[in-house]
Amino acid sequence: VQLVESGGGLVQPGGSLRLSCAASGFIFRNYYMSWYRQAPGKERELVATIGYIGGSTNYADSVKGRFTISRDNTKNTVYLQMRSLQPEDTGVYYCYTYTTIRNWGQGTQVTVSS
Repeated sequence: VQLVESGGGLVQPGGSLRLSCAASGFIFRNYYMSWYRQAPGKERELVATIGYIGGSTNYADSVKGRFTISRDNTKNTVYLQMRSLQPEDTGVYYCYTYTTIRNWGQGTQVTVSS
């Protein structure tokens, strides 16, 4: 299993970013996918999860209405569209899926700062 995140960067408060996670090594359409994040000095937290065909999504209360998770099973890719970003959204964002084990990407840094 390989998960490769991209799309992070530096953005001003109120700005937007779209993260991508390219997956390989497993049958992507058969697995739930999630995004986690870890802020400096804090534990890793679940941000959003999406079901097999995208019909089921769940979000952390802190991102509801601002972030949207989606997937393209033809491209084996999951996305996280982030809007109205705030400094507290700063952290490393990780792509995750559970097959028979926990699988993590290497992470992509998101920094929200003026």
